[in-house]
Amino acid sequence: MPVNQNAAFTVGDYGHGIDPLVRQYMQEKQVSGMIVAIIQNNGPVEFHRYGITDDRHRYPVTPDTLFALGSLSKGVTAEVTTLLVNAGRLKWTDTLETLLPANTPLSDDARRITLLQLVTHTSGLPRQPMDLLTLENLLSYFRSGENFYTRLDADSVLSYLDDFSAPTSAAPQYSNLGYALVGYILHRHTGQTIEALAQSMIFKPLKMTHSSFTPDVLPAYACRALGHAGDQPKFIPRGELTPDWVFHHNMTGAASLYSSARDLATYARAHFTSTGVPSLDKAFEDVTQTFYDREKEAANIGWVSDRYADRKIIWQVGYIGGYSSYIGFDRENQNAVVVLQNSFNWSNYIGHSILSRLALKTTSPRH
Repeated sequence: MPVNQNAAFTVGDYGHGIDPLVRQYMQEKQVSGMIVAIIQNNGPVEFHRYGITDDRHRYPVTPDTLFALGSLSKGVTAEVTTLLVNAGRLKWTDTLETLLPANTPLSDDARRITLLQLVTHTSGLPRQPMDLLTLENLLSYFRSGENFYTRLDADSVLSYLDDFSAPTSAAPQYSNLGYALVGYILHRHTGQTIEALAQSMIFKPLKMTHSSFTPDVLPAYACRALGHAGDQPKFIPRGELTPDWVFHHNMTGAASLYSSARDLATYARAHFTSTGVPSLDKAFEDVTQTFYDREKEAANIGWVSDRYADRKIIWQVGYIGGYSSYIGFDRENQNAVVVLQNSFNWSNYIGHSILSRLALKTTSPRH
């Protein structure tokens, strides 16, 4: 039976309202573990946890269970970049011509790409290089579940820029290649890893003790949720374990972050309440600004935003290996939703459905 995406849930009684929706989704998609965290009007976090980490260990999913977040990593990396820009260590108008080594072969179009265009996915760079080797790696992934972005992790990623031709449209185009370049640039210009930068600038100030781009250092890593096949990889049966994806270099900031629902709820709340750190508050406010406007999936710094009547919802999704993740917040109404699951499924709508309906049902505390 297909999931009813318009199923009702009761605001203020989340367990009664969302349980049927989530359990039906888990049954249809054969998901063994999920957790949903909800904040309404800046109230206490409500955690709704379902299932287990995997059939091998059978740890119950808790608010502190680690999940791989995939592209939710990009939001943190973009905010680290914002903090560096606000501190004067980088500029949004810096171009690849000045950010990359002088001997880097760059086309005329690549030379003009700015740092702001990279973090807002408006550079025109593709999701990944489209060549024969990329296709071979992708086909192998369908059968093995192994990471097919390893080439973007190496410094040879710069070689893709010598014949880049920008598209005629400036519309946002999601780019892992672009964020691999951000990873390269941050390390080159700071001498620090994205893990060190994120820990000192974001995770430690927010007391996010269960978050890391190098997750095997976390005590909870041994009890993490393990990834499972879902909609992908195509040729691995749904519900079977899949390999973890590991990056060590340029793609770390694009896809390596692990975190928990508790940490992510804290992180989401920090985007609409003061953290007590002015530089962090300024960066979190900056990423709510839209740089390419449209009703759905407008481009912000590392995030996207949708408009619902007079409401603006800012959100991200992440997919990697055997995981899917969602985080979103409504700054005006001070609502936030986090959804983590240990299965790779494209239909990652539950969090957005809850958050958009909360936006329509609640009134801003300022009104």
